[in-house]
Amino acid sequence: MRPFFRLLSHLKNYKALLAGNVASNLLMVLFSVASLPAIIPFLNILLDQQPVVTEAPAEALNLQNFTQHANYFLSQLILEKGKRTALLYALALVVGLYFFRNLFRYLSQFFLAPVRNGVVRDIRQELYEKTMALPLSYFSEERKGDLLARMSVDVQEVESSILDVLVSIVREPLMIIGALSFMLYVSPSLTLFVLVLLAFTGLVIGRVGKMLKRQSRLVQERLGLLLSMMEEGISGLRIIKGFNAEKFQSAHFKKENNEYRRLLVRLLWRRDLSSPLTEFLGVATVAVLIWYGYSEVQQGILTVPTFFAMLYAFFSMIEPAKKAASAFYNVQKGMAAVERIEHLLSADLKIFEKTDARPVSEFHDKIEYRNVSFAYANANRPAVENIDLTVQRGKIIALIGSSGAGKSTLVDLLPRFYDVEQGEILLDGVNIQDYRIADLRSLMGIVTQEPVLFNDTIFNNIAFGMVGVSKEAVEQAAKIAHAHDFILETEHGYDTNTGDRGVKLSGGQRQRLTIARAVLANPPILILDEATSALDSESERLVQDALDVLMKNRTTIVIAHRLSTVQHADEIVVMKDGRIIERGTHEELMQKGGEYGKLVELQSF
Repeated sequence: MRPFFRLLSHLKNYKALLAGNVASNLLMVLFSVASLPAIIPFLNILLDQQPVVTEAPAEALNLQNFTQHANYFLSQLILEKGKRTALLYALALVVGLYFFRNLFRYLSQFFLAPVRNGVVRDIRQELYEKTMALPLSYFSEERKGDLLARMSVDVQEVESSILDVLVSIVREPLMIIGALSFMLYVSPSLTLFVLVLLAFTGLVIGRVGKMLKRQSRLVQERLGLLLSMMEEGISGLRIIKGFNAEKFQSAHFKKENNEYRRLLVRLLWRRDLSSPLTEFLGVATVAVLIWYGYSEVQQGILTVPTFFAMLYAFFSMIEPAKKAASAFYNVQKGMAAVERIEHLLSADLKIFEKTDARPVSEFHDKIEYRNVSFAYANANRPAVENIDLTVQRGKIIALIGSSGAGKSTLVDLLPRFYDVEQGEILLDGVNIQDYRIADLRSLMGIVTQEPVLFNDTIFNNIAFGMVGVSKEAVEQAAKIAHAHDFILETEHGYDTNTGDRGVKLSGGQRQRLTIARAVLANPPILILDEATSALDSESERLVQDALDVLMKNRTTIVIAHRLSTVQHADEIVVMKDGRIIERGTHEELMQKGGEYGKLVELQSF
């Protein structure tokens, strides 16, 4: 139940609204319970059963003698103004009670609406912020579609299932207690049957509810899989069409979609069982009440109007009991969504910032990798092992090697996308884990092989993450990145929307925008992860010219497959199987005739 109570902890932000909801529910129950005995005088007059009381009760009005005072008042009304007028007064009382009952019923929902939607907003915001804080390693083990399902479908399930309990948590139990109290006052023996019904219903619903929770978890997981398949299908649409795999993908999706439907149907069958089951048990009890109550009416223990009021009280309790049962079912159904949300919220961040972390705003001397090793989860061998490397300020270091050699992992350790498992990385002689994470990353600009653009304007993509940037500064950065001219040729210039992942622009244009972003950030350390490997020759030349300008007077770590782009680096580091096997300048490595020389010859050929 810990995830459930953690979920309800969000309610503390809405204390005033909850107080209004509880007060409205209490008043609604008060008028509902008051309406139960109010039908007795109405029935007494209608059935000509009203006793004529000519003498006023000796004692003052209190709870014990309320009936005597009511009978005296009604008798005087009948004697003075006639039965028709008395009936009108009785009807007015019933109508007035129901008016206030429904008024406060609406007000309870009025106060609750912003609470329900506010809690959902808070949970969704918390999930998004946690997702942004999670390390990259988490996403290599989770399906993207499943994460989206937790942030959308599961959160909505919480709103429709769990938060519905807030409606019933006060009102329904109080309504049941009020109706039972009236029934106990009228006839304790008849009320015993009601208590037996509630106990029996609770056992039946509890047993079915456990099955519902287990089934709901399977449904939510299957929906996450479907969303993953949808996301992968849209992202890989070009490949799917290129390999004529539309039918194959559709068949695969159909299989999972049918399984989801099967599980969901079984879930809904069980959930929808609660209301008719409760109603059937209620009607069965009414039959027992009528059979048993008949003898009490015949013996004079109960009058006919009082017995009808008793039945009315029981029927008034059936609907709250049905809602309480449905709420219990919904809680069991929604708990699976709560647990999936909790799984994400409680995920280990792994990358932690020390409470006394040091600020850093400048880079002065050098970066040092000292005996650094790191392995991904469930990997057969370390991604990098026993790495010793020094990068002096203002120098260009090139990392080369075959795919899987550990180049990208090595640079990902520097901004603490991952933390080293052995050894340490120093920045100006201080372990990077001693710095504030945000400050450390602000020293670095990253340009990756796949340019990352957001569905926003060109201006906002260049100024991404920066506040109060002038238009002149953005344009200057675009000019340095050789992007200004093609931006002006777009439909709305810097206000042109790039589309999803920059789909409206070519690969070279997207890459130049990411370079402009790095230019604007003006970081002292630059990380280039195969920034030109996916481009055609003309685009590569433009991007490389922009990179050459960007790298001036900066400390740069370049990952490259095209060796022609790094021949002028101050030091070339050759990696293989997570280790450094060669290092030196282009001329020195060519003279050795080792691994680097072989790679150059292969590319020249």
